[in-house]
Amino acid sequence: WHRQAVACSLNSQVYPFLPRCTVVNMAAVYADEVKLFGKWSYDELVCEDISLTDYIASKMQDAVYLPHTAGRYQVKRFRKAQCPIVERLVNALMFKGRNNGKKMMAVRIVKHTFDIIHLLTDENPIQVLLTAIRLSGPREDSTRIGAAGIVRRQAVDVSPFRRVNQALYLISIGAREASFRSIKTIAECLADEIVNASKGSSNSYAIKKKDEIERVAKANR
Repeated sequence: WHRQAVACSLNSQVYPFLPRCTVVNMAAVYADEVKLFGKWSYDELVCEDISLTDYIASKMQDAVYLPHTAGRYQVKRFRKAQCPIVERLVNALMFKGRNNGKKMMAVRIVKHTFDIIHLLTDENPIQVLLTAIRLSGPREDSTRIGAAGIVRRQAVDVSPFRRVNQALYLISIGAREASFRSIKTIAECLADEIVNASKGSSNSYAIKKKDEIERVAKANR
């Protein structure tokens, strides 16, 4: 009874327009929209490359509060395309033996990264990440074709799914290498990498590698 009375008095202070004894579920009032880390909206996100839309899970039905769903995305081929795109970035950070399995640490890094990206660009960091992924994935690559001991390289088109995978891989490697033995934190390096990649700047490791891969492929057409 005492808790009910306290809730009633609190509600009458916060919501004076409600009847005095109405108990309001505070979470329901505030959580009408799912936002990443309670800050970043999934609404109005656009992926300008139509071929990537099926492989980047950033729509409202993929919205999560935390990029930690504990889903079994590795069980079946292509299922990881349904994994929220920010969670895929988190997973890409858990590389090199000493970081294996430390997902909460990776989530914290991404949370700080998104705060920094917002300060740098004044935009929704999820949108900046989508643009970075679109620009960082190589569109053409070269593969080894061998017959009877003769090996040559042949240029091939890259599938949209592999473009997303490669972009996340290159962005996370660039951030890891930039922060290694550096005074800058991994969150700052990841933010710089994503912002530079979203601008198509050659200061980004991912953009440099993408250009190099495409240049080699063009030579092997």
